[in-house]
Amino acid sequence: MKKIIYITAIVFLSALSNFAQTPAPVPTPTPKIVDDEDVVKITTTLIQIDVIVTDDDGKIVLDLKPEDFEIFENDEKQEITNFSLVTAGAETTTPVDPKSNLIGKTKVPIPTSQLRPEQVKRTIALIVDDLGLTFESVDAVRSALRKFVDQQMQPNDLVAIVQTGSKTGALQQFTSDKRQLYAAIERLRWNPTGRGGVSVFAPVEPKPGEDALELDRISGAPNSGNSSPSSSTAVVGLSNKQKEQIQDELRQEQRQGNVFSDFQQDLFTGGTLGAINNVITEMSQLPGRKSIMLLSDGFQICPKENRERCDRMKISLKRLTDLANRTSISIYTFDARGLQDTGFTAQDNTRSKSRSQLDQIGADRTEEIYSKQEGLNYLAKETGGRTYINSNDIGKNLNKALESQKDYYLIGYQPKAEIFDPATRRFNTLRVKVNRKGVSVRYRSGFFGIEDSDIRASKLSAGEQMAKALTAPFPVKGINVRFNAVFGNKSEEGILSLMHINLKDLKFTDEMNGEKKAVFDFLAISFGEDGVPVNQISGNYTLNIKSELYEKALRDGFVYSFIFPIKKTGGYQMRTAIRDTTTGKIGSASQFVEIPNLKKKNLALSGIVLENFTVQQWKAESGDISVEKTNPLIDTSLRRFKRGTILSYGVDIYNAKSSKGEKPQLTTYVKLYRNGKTVLNSNELPIDIPEQSDFKEVYSMNSMRLGNALPVGDYILQIIVVDNQAKDKKKVASQSIEFEVVE
Repeated sequence: MKKIIYITAIVFLSALSNFAQTPAPVPTPTPKIVDDEDVVKITTTLIQIDVIVTDDDGKIVLDLKPEDFEIFENDEKQEITNFSLVTAGAETTTPVDPKSNLIGKTKVPIPTSQLRPEQVKRTIALIVDDLGLTFESVDAVRSALRKFVDQQMQPNDLVAIVQTGSKTGALQQFTSDKRQLYAAIERLRWNPTGRGGVSVFAPVEPKPGEDALELDRISGAPNSGNSSPSSSTAVVGLSNKQKEQIQDELRQEQRQGNVFSDFQQDLFTGGTLGAINNVITEMSQLPGRKSIMLLSDGFQICPKENRERCDRMKISLKRLTDLANRTSISIYTFDARGLQDTGFTAQDNTRSKSRSQLDQIGADRTEEIYSKQEGLNYLAKETGGRTYINSNDIGKNLNKALESQKDYYLIGYQPKAEIFDPATRRFNTLRVKVNRKGVSVRYRSGFFGIEDSDIRASKLSAGEQMAKALTAPFPVKGINVRFNAVFGNKSEEGILSLMHINLKDLKFTDEMNGEKKAVFDFLAISFGEDGVPVNQISGNYTLNIKSELYEKALRDGFVYSFIFPIKKTGGYQMRTAIRDTTTGKIGSASQFVEIPNLKKKNLALSGIVLENFTVQQWKAESGDISVEKTNPLIDTSLRRFKRGTILSYGVDIYNAKSSKGEKPQLTTYVKLYRNGKTVLNSNELPIDIPEQSDFKEVYSMNSMRLGNALPVGDYILQIIVVDNQAKDKKKVASQSIEFEVVE
């Protein structure tokens, strides 16, 4: 028990000491220009289209051959030069049964590991159009997303939940960590400044003066100039001239309202399309089968009597769908309104409406439903996706969309050079025909005639390179770095952050005094649950190593520790990057950290501290032999351990219940995961608690042997603590950490 207290103290005190001695940041050196890089996939020598073919029952047809297809570019038949059937195949891993992580009635989250690019099978952006969702739709969307993360998300999926009303980029939000996705779902709220109201249909309400005019009609008072002023004023107190003035004002208000409404619709629809465009651009650099799931109440393309807006919308949509087609991204759209009843409800005030007016309101509502589905239909059709409308089960339709893209045909042809001449043609239409009855075909509609060489990434400065590495969903490996942010009750100023740097990847120069010197830029940013940057630390640092310690430093690496300031509880993406100022090489790493609110008195755990021992070192703990001591700072940050060694792990336990000064009754489970499967599930073990003055903070440690037959690879260690004296909802807490087993 004393050992874990010692380890914890070393880690936290060392970090605080290093942080206090951190040199002040200096200006970033002159930016180094890097080579251009392509951001599109289409080439001028080959155009490839992914085609999904389904039968009448919606099942994918898998036995088609090249001769069964015909492809037309601008109605001109093309010769198929490339053909293949791409199948997802069986899952390499079986998702963990959620029921296996039930402790009593409490659901313990199943931890997930960070994916490497080669492990990604599907990249999915769930775009929540909060600029267009009504208050009623938000709850249905939130429930569907929870179901997706719980049941439909696979271990090899890279997923982001993006709101169209957010001003942040989407790239840093792509993750395989379900905790991060749950946090994103919980922050979803109705956007009162968007184009979506409280309900799908605005309630019927009388306009100013309409009640008075209706009373006039009911009384039988004529509306012509021959009417008797006395009879009119006797009923409603208005003369014909006053009533005509009111009617003129109402018509003027209606015209002004339509103008404002059109402007507002343009503004928010543009925000929706802009957000989708941004996601497509960032997804272009990600691996896997890429798709966008747009959950929205829809938007109009061509409103009545507004040709100018119609033309603008069509141009914007053409450009967006072309970008999606170039980057092989299909857009699936979902009408979050579900199946709607256009009839009247208690919210509608129909007192002053005639029968014809009531019929017209019903017709207008029906037209509103279909007109807003127009935009959803267009995005899906033009990108090879599918639209799901008039259904109240968004979750079920999300599953259908994912199932429909497992298998597809990849068909290619060689285009003529003139299609890339903008003076000849701008947009080139594509049409695919399958010579088999009873099948439906989905594919991309076309592309703009722009060569790849015309679409290039801009040259990036050194700072921009680091920012790009920092927001990428995968680590940049120019410099091998590992990162671990450890929450603890002692770190009131922030979160202890440990960054292990492989010094072999840095360029060292010889100094006059015999020391070795390396210089690197450092940048760390924390992103909140909404993807918005919260805090930032940056600087330029010099590392000097004495010649006699240089070889050992190259072998062990260097741990750069710092305190990351965090002011509020909640979930944070902690991201770090360094850049060698001599070579320009960059390395990055990230971690999602949840900061609990300890003031609520719920059971909580600190971050996990690790220490790795050889068998000889473990025996030395009893004083039998003398060997080199372990380094918990390196072990907790690098998290790379050899087979045949002993792994010790410890946590601090907060807010355990105790009555009358007696020890808390705590038990623990330990789980080990690899590739989404449980490889170790311990029995319930009691926690031995030492005598201490109070039990607000309890230390727990344990160890496991990493057997010689244990497969090398990535693992997740999960520690679950149960407080047997607490209420059901407050009796379980868990924490997890990733580590790697090597030869």
